[in-house]
Amino acid sequence: MPQLQTQTRSLKPAEVQKAWVVVDAEGLVLGRLATIIANRLRGKHKPQFTPHVDCGDHVVVVNARKVKVTGQKAEQSIFYWHTGYPGGIKQRTVRERLEGKHPERVIEKAVERMITRGPLGRLQMKSLHVYAGPEHPHAGQQPAPLDVAGMNRKNVAGGGAAQKVVSA
Repeated sequence: MPQLQTQTRSLKPAEVQKAWVVVDAEGLVLGRLATIIANRLRGKHKPQFTPHVDCGDHVVVVNARKVKVTGQKAEQSIFYWHTGYPGGIKQRTVRERLEGKHPERVIEKAVERMITRGPLGRLQMKSLHVYAGPEHPHAGQQPAPLDVAGMNRKNVAGGGAAQKVVSA
């Protein structure tokens, strides 16, 4: 019986083919959406995934202002930052950030914390394009729509069994 030789294929940066996908975040649960986006940015959905190469797709997220958080996270989950001055700790809840000037930063931060830290992670984050409203300037790339709501019923706020949803 001849012995089969299997080889692990390692993708080179020049061989990567990046697709464009667009996700409508309206009514989707923030954490589940961020997980799907992070996996797309890393390229883990592809059979030729290579951990040390940026082989992920470009992801365009629209309607970031209309993303949902479940339970009490809208009021209890707090973003902290420091101004650099003594006593300069600042905080904002998820609800305040979504209703504020830059609601797209909530999704960007959620995805950024799921991506590997380092030069490769920073390169992969450049493939994420988040917009608060329904319009985006990437129509020329012809992004394919990604139906996140259809992947799992829990991805949609209120889609789970007895799940309390707060519109943020």
